[in-house]
Amino acid sequence: MAETEEELHVCDAAVTLAFSVLGKRWNGMIISSLGGGPSTFVSLRRGVAGISDTVLSDRLAELGDAGLVARTVDAGPPVAVSYSLTASGKGLLPILDQLGQWAAANLEVRAR
Repeated sequence: MAETEEELHVCDAAVTLAFSVLGKRWNGMIISSLGGGPSTFVSLRRGVAGISDTVLSDRLAELGDAGLVARTVDAGPPVAVSYSLTASGKGLLPILDQLGQWAAANLEVRAR
């Protein structure tokens, strides 16, 4: 059956943009982990099981560039770096919670 123009549903540009950030592995989990408040790199690595240091560093930089995560440096001594959600990042928390509820109700959990 050929698709007519009316049957074709094009993905909204805003949804495409959102998933260009949130669709990357680990990003949603990092944002969710930061939902509990500011965190250090080491605490984030523990909170996001299975992520490597390199990937966590890359993802934090990407989330920072997207305006979702802020990096704060306390000159110390000792020097301390923490990460926190920006207002935009905090705005994602209810959406991630709803997504998690939907997944629990609709997706079968498969053993890996």
